[in-house]
Amino acid sequence: MADSKPLLSLDWDPVAAEALLRDVFGIVVDEVVWKGTRATEKVCEWKEPEELKQLLDLELRSQGESQKQILERCQAVIRYSVKTCHPRFFNQLFSGLDPHALAGRIVTESLNTSQYTYEIAPVFVLMEEEVLKKLRALVGWSSGDGVFCPGGSISNMYAVNLARYQRYPDCKQRGLRALPPLALFTTNECHYSIKKGAAFLGLGTDSVRVVMADERGKMIPEDLERQISLAEAEGVVPFLVSATSGTTVLGAFDPLEAIADVCQHHGLWLHVDAAWGGSVLLSQTHRHLLDGIQRADSVAWNPHKLLTAGLQCSALLLRDTTNLLKRCHGSQASYLFQQDKFYDVALDTGDKVVQCGRRVDCLKLWLMWKAQGGQGLERRVDQAFALAGYLVEEMKKREGFELVMEPEFVNVCFWFVPPSLRGKQGSLDYSGRLAKVAPVLKERMVKEGSMMIGYQPHGTRGNFFRMIVANPALTQADLDFLLDELERLGQDL
Repeated sequence: MADSKPLLSLDWDPVAAEALLRDVFGIVVDEVVWKGTRATEKVCEWKEPEELKQLLDLELRSQGESQKQILERCQAVIRYSVKTCHPRFFNQLFSGLDPHALAGRIVTESLNTSQYTYEIAPVFVLMEEEVLKKLRALVGWSSGDGVFCPGGSISNMYAVNLARYQRYPDCKQRGLRALPPLALFTTNECHYSIKKGAAFLGLGTDSVRVVMADERGKMIPEDLERQISLAEAEGVVPFLVSATSGTTVLGAFDPLEAIADVCQHHGLWLHVDAAWGGSVLLSQTHRHLLDGIQRADSVAWNPHKLLTAGLQCSALLLRDTTNLLKRCHGSQASYLFQQDKFYDVALDTGDKVVQCGRRVDCLKLWLMWKAQGGQGLERRVDQAFALAGYLVEEMKKREGFELVMEPEFVNVCFWFVPPSLRGKQGSLDYSGRLAKVAPVLKERMVKEGSMMIGYQPHGTRGNFFRMIVANPALTQADLDFLLDELERLGQDL
């Protein structure tokens, strides 16, 4: 390919550009939307890094390539990428492919605008506010603020920054000099972005005080009270509690009402990281898991996870109505946020965020919601719960599957106990040998391309699988396959 005749630029050739894009869209529909979602196809075609580099020919050269070669590049990229839309991709908290959301993503990328001023993104400024208003209403707020962020980690970091600014507004100008030693509180089950955020914001990871969680991974409110008292006794100022609705591994929901009581008593900002579990609010059957969330000051919610809106779609929601986001993050850049514009400058939302350029993340969710309706999305959530329940019951019928615990969400955590370890739970080396099973099975399934499931150690527990039941295209047959495939892959262990 490298020595082929260079292609004349398509920059000023709309006919050739259209032909290229039609061909690329055709490849995407055939290879991703169609084949990528078929259970009969591979989840991935695994290659070792050096081989993959050669297959992709990654080097960038001084001369361009022909349209035929560019299309071959697109096909190769798709061929060797993991198909996260595949019904047997269980590896992450996101999976599946919603066609309406994908349509929204295509339109978003094609328009290539930035969500910072009404003058260049009028449709999306209004749309974002309407979507955020709907999400806030599901939380239980009739007013408030919010913004779409580049991932739940940034939403969590924003919440910490806002809580700090609200208590110590001088820190925006004077920095850490304006602050006493601060403490925020969460459990070891929280997302790692809480500690990352503390480090990034200059608070330091030592400022994160770990609250005990119970055996199911839920924060213990009594220990939260104790940790706050300990911090105060040390001369440290508590300012925020980060609770989790849907922990990453176990899928636990912290008891928000009791935590909110503690926060109210001590005057602390309550942030709820509902990046994973927030979509449960759509379900009348299961939304009780988030009882008390309306008492939070901020909520992180990622519709790109359980709702399948597509990466990335991450909302930070605030109960605040005092323009805290803009006061905390704004810098009034005169070349963007002129105050004498011919329209209402309150529509320019760019100063609410740390970013300047900000991609449009509302259209995919808005378009999917328009197509599915709230009732359709509710059915999607309820179906995930039902299929998780089906999987648990099927595991109980088979030898060799041991649940870590009964799930309350769609995270099904379990060990596969191979034939050589069955009945040997009392042996001294049992736990160590069992911990080696998941990595071996993971390698086998990935190299065969049959499915992908995540695994991890957790506390004193050795490696176990964390199965995520979220793809709306999932069927009971896919879950039966998962059990059969683990038995097949592990029969010689």
